[in-house]
Amino acid sequence: MEINLLLLFMIFAAIVAVEIEDLLSSVIAMGAVGLGLSLAFLILKAPDLAITQLVVEILCLIILIRATINKDLPLVKDGRWLFNTTATLTFVGLFLIFAYFALKDLPQFGAPIMRVAKDYIASGLEKTGAANLVASVVLDFRVYDTLGEATVLFTAAIGVLAVIRKVGRINANKKNE
Repeated sequence: MEINLLLLFMIFAAIVAVEIEDLLSSVIAMGAVGLGLSLAFLILKAPDLAITQLVVEILCLIILIRATINKDLPLVKDGRWLFNTTATLTFVGLFLIFAYFALKDLPQFGAPIMRVAKDYIASGLEKTGAANLVASVVLDFRVYDTLGEATVLFTAAIGVLAVIRKVGRINANKKNE
């Protein structure tokens, strides 16, 4: 049931992002879609994907907000602080409600709910020879998943550095001439 509500929220936020005139509000609405996807991963019992999605979403929001903040601020310039405050409080309230329901469904700490996790705990030391069970799962059993997540995070960090850098290649070449 929660996943259906979350999907409806994501569809609504995506429609708002496409239809809204204000560029900054559109970026924030797309951030809401990414946050909804991260919560959906939590509900579907994929916390590693949820964390990766959240990190990438935050980095993308930083890039896009930095790119649009100087170009498009009609809500701030028009003095509509009441609308801004109401929209922010509504978003924070919805986030807290969804987070409460998502976190409520998580299992107790240390209690594996999946058959695979029980197998990792029972025979992880014998199969991998690693004393650290977490490291053995991440680096032996789920190595391709870990490599994919590291690639996504590395690509996001390189994207942030490419957008934030002050002097581009074109400007550097013009200075040398």
